[in-house]
Amino acid sequence: MSQPAVTLQLQALEREMGVRLLERSGRRLALTREGQELYELARPLVEGLDALDGTFRERIRGLDAGELNVAAGSSTILYLLPKIVEAFRAAHPEVRLTLHNVTGAGGLDLLRSDAVDLAVGSMLDVPGDLSYAPVYRFEPMLITPRDHPLAKLDTLTLQDLGPYGLILPPQRLTTYRMVDVVFQQNRVPYTVALEVGGWEVIKQYVAMGLGISIVTAICLTDADRARLSARSLAEYFPSRSYGVVVRKGKYLSPQARAFTELIQPDLFVRGDYYATGQSDR
Repeated sequence: MSQPAVTLQLQALEREMGVRLLERSGRRLALTREGQELYELARPLVEGLDALDGTFRERIRGLDAGELNVAAGSSTILYLLPKIVEAFRAAHPEVRLTLHNVTGAGGLDLLRSDAVDLAVGSMLDVPGDLSYAPVYRFEPMLITPRDHPLAKLDTLTLQDLGPYGLILPPQRLTTYRMVDVVFQQNRVPYTVALEVGGWEVIKQYVAMGLGISIVTAICLTDADRARLSARSLAEYFPSRSYGVVVRKGKYLSPQARAFTELIQPDLFVRGDYYATGQSDR
């Protein structure tokens, strides 16, 4: 730039600031006290702009770092997420992944407070401030000991279950409420022999002959089918969907998007990266 152009810009800056920033002493220009203050304020900003390109590229290279917080219930963590977590850890070893083991309501509270990036699990009712994208669907299954009378029936009705005590999760959980609603709607009496949390405990107690149970197929492994009789109850009970829950309008971090891509590609896609999803209910 020519000297006159620089002089004009400096004069315009002085008019904008309303103070004198430079003073001439012979052929030498010196900062006034006000000019020195402005220089000290502006210097880091200018240096930051000069380094913007390099800083931005460094941030991009560091997207694989950071952390990811996921809320999920015990059954989801135990039966659904292992392969997904394994794949995510292999692809993003620098990301600190935390799985928060919470029930459905607890996971929604964490979502709303931004304590987690997303939740994975099953939802029956989707609140208006959340988006739920169902991915998997599992049938309801009756499990009994292999030598149980119900295991020997060619056909199975809801009335056949009535005389036998059920082992169910606690009443506050969705499974218990679902079982109760179905029996009530069909006017079939039933008894609960035992309430206990955790599918693994329920399966063990059924195998011991302490009762029968209605579980979701997600929890049945090959080893379970070798020691238990498992029969579909899809005629009477709805199947359960499992998927991803996010808070509407929440920005999904690159780490969160990478995790959802492993569950199902393009699960939440919009050009502005704000997650939306459709419920199946």
